[in-house]
Amino acid sequence: MTLSGNQKRKMKSAARLYAVQALFQMETSGQTVDAVKSEFLDHRFGAVYEGDEMMEGDVDLFGTLMDDAVNYQAAIDQATDRALVAKWPIARIDPTLRALFRAAGAELRGEDTPPKVVISQFVDIAAAFFPDGKESRFVNAVLDHMAREMRPEAF
Repeated sequence: MTLSGNQKRKMKSAARLYAVQALFQMETSGQTVDAVKSEFLDHRFGAVYEGDEMMEGDVDLFGTLMDDAVNYQAAIDQATDRALVAKWPIARIDPTLRALFRAAGAELRGEDTPPKVVISQFVDIAAAFFPDGKESRFVNAVLDHMAREMRPEAF
C-alpha cells in the first residue's frame, strides 16, 4: 500500500504527539524508554478504544525521537535552559512542556526535517495540550532559539 503525502504528514504528526506523551510517561512513571516505546507501539498506534481509533504513527520517527531524546537528553536540556528566559530552569517548567522540548530537541538534532517545520509541528502539539494559547507562543519562542543554536545553517 502506498501512502499519500498527506497520510505521511499525519503519521509524522502523530509520531511527534506520541513521543511527547511517551516522554511525559517515562518521566512520571520511571519506566525505561524500551518499555514505553513497546507500550505505545502495541497499544496506541492504530488502536481502537471505545469505538475511537487512535492515529497510526510513523514508527521510525517515533523510535528516533524517543531514542535521541533519551540519549541526548543532557544536551537537549542544556539547549532548552539557554533558550528559557528569566533564569527559569527546565526542571521548573511543566512536565508536558519538558517532554515537548525534549522531543522537539531530538528532532532538531537531525537534519531530515527543516527547523521551521519542527517548530510549527510542536507549537501545534502545545496548542492541543494548552488551548488558551500562552504556552504555544512560549514554545514557539523557545524552539526558535533552540533551532537557531542547534542548526544555524538552516536560517
